[in-house]
Amino acid sequence: MSDAVPISTSLLAHTPEELISVVAQAGEKSYRAKQLIEWIHRKRVETFDEMTNLSKPLLAYLNEHHTLRTLTLARVEGSADTTRKYLFKLHDGRFVETVLIPASVSFAGERSNRRTLCVSSQVGCAYDCKFCASGLAGFTRNLTASEIVEQIVQVEKHAGERIDNLVFMGMGEPLANYNNVTRAITALNAQWGVNIGARHITVSTSGLAPQIKKLAEFPLQVRLAISLHGASDEVRNQIMPVNRKHPLDELFEALHFWRQHKKQRITFEFILIKDINDSDEQARLLAHRARNIDAKVNLIPYNTVDGLQWERPDVPQQDRFRDIVASHDVVVTLRREKGHDIAAACGQLRLREETQLGIIAAPVPEKRRSITTEIHAD
Repeated sequence: MSDAVPISTSLLAHTPEELISVVAQAGEKSYRAKQLIEWIHRKRVETFDEMTNLSKPLLAYLNEHHTLRTLTLARVEGSADTTRKYLFKLHDGRFVETVLIPASVSFAGERSNRRTLCVSSQVGCAYDCKFCASGLAGFTRNLTASEIVEQIVQVEKHAGERIDNLVFMGMGEPLANYNNVTRAITALNAQWGVNIGARHITVSTSGLAPQIKKLAEFPLQVRLAISLHGASDEVRNQIMPVNRKHPLDELFEALHFWRQHKKQRITFEFILIKDINDSDEQARLLAHRARNIDAKVNLIPYNTVDGLQWERPDVPQQDRFRDIVASHDVVVTLRREKGHDIAAACGQLRLREETQLGIIAAPVPEKRRSITTEIHAD
């Protein structure tokens, strides 16, 4: 399906130069663009009519052709540990999720005082990772840059606090929506925009090697996280179909290219799934790959998803896996994830909402497969 966009174009991701063009089309002087930026990003008004120093003709033009909000907050779920999940309804009736993770533990497992927001980049996902809720109903469309920016703007308003760490680890594959994601990052990083430091913005990918190289040449020093989840092609092929198109050799060639262009250390995200990728062999292979690229490892026990029958390893096995990786002089964190009681797995809340509304059919649970025999068949 092609991208759907509102009839009225949101201005949240417009650059100053683009806003100059907007006011020029309305027959106004360029200084009006600076006033627009002030209202949009500093004062965070939600309607043009709140912009008291703009002329009536300009306000009429803006109201006719543009907008500032296209997302409606449909639900907020909070957990005992203060993680909050936001469900937003889009202009076309679909839903996306955004998760606010409290200070003291960042989404990537590093202890900090930052408030981290996990944002979505697509409605659904086409990459069909076998353990993930985001792709259970398939792919609908890309989010626009403004829809991405608006997630941050709306959460900051609701939570009453500033977001200072941003991760593209929500619904969708960010690098499959490259143009809108990088356009959003430009507005999110800019001093005239949301003003989040580039080093506090992380883009996560399931392994789109060509786009990783393209992002490496993007001028901002954003961070990169790889949803690895398998340290061998055999394991990764079973749970991540993207690996058949971009196997590990190609992925790591792209990661070496990244390291030549960016200073930040790469993070490997590795969801631990019982009897699938939690073996000692996988731990040793993961440690070898991480050392080879000087990457950090973030281990995440599997988060239960409705419609899927994967399980998380028990705590002793989680700890054993972590200790094997750490024994190879790799920086590794085992994150006992926040939000397990609010269906914090990517896409799960949206899946429930759209199923209940009849927008999509309820997913049929997949039969759980153990691939241990396949891995060790030789």
